[in-house]
Amino acid sequence: MKERNDKVDPRKDKFTYAHGRLTKGEAGRTGDWRYHRPVINPDKCIPSKKGRMACFLCWLYCPEGVVKRSIPVEIDLEYCKGCGICAAECPTHAITMVPESSEK
Repeated sequence: MKERNDKVDPRKDKFTYAHGRLTKGEAGRTGDWRYHRPVINPDKCIPSKKGRMACFLCWLYCPEGVVKRSIPVEIDLEYCKGCGICAAECPTHAITMVPESSEK
């Protein structure tokens, strides 16, 4: 049997390459599932304070991809499930989780 040493580019092999991308809202608008929602304090938020693209750990760690990498940082509450990872990762504690029953 002849042995093959040439490697296949995994991006060209449709059986081994993951073609998925983060897609907001695959499960529909799920924001009504949450018990707590994130609220951003722009006075503490690094991008808002500095007026430039910096930090964005909330955007990086959001498992739902609902944090918009912009100035000011925005969170799409129609899809946010209220997991609180953004608040936990924020180095300046600019994001707090408030009960959903609180005034928006």
